[in-house]
Amino acid sequence: MANVKTDRKPLFGNSRSHALNATKKKQGLNKQKVTINGVTTVTTAREAKKIRKEAK
Repeated sequence: MANVKTDRKPLFGNSRSHALNATKKKQGLNKQKVTINGVTTVTTAREAKKIRKEAK
């Protein structure tokens, strides 16, 4: 099982139709698996980009 390393939460809001009906929606995180020194962690895409940049 991979470690989950992020403190971000999903975004919540409303979908609005043309008639202005509100329906709850959730925008989840873009999770990525990143392997660092043989350890696999699950992070968001933004954090994975930072990790890959620091590794170089």
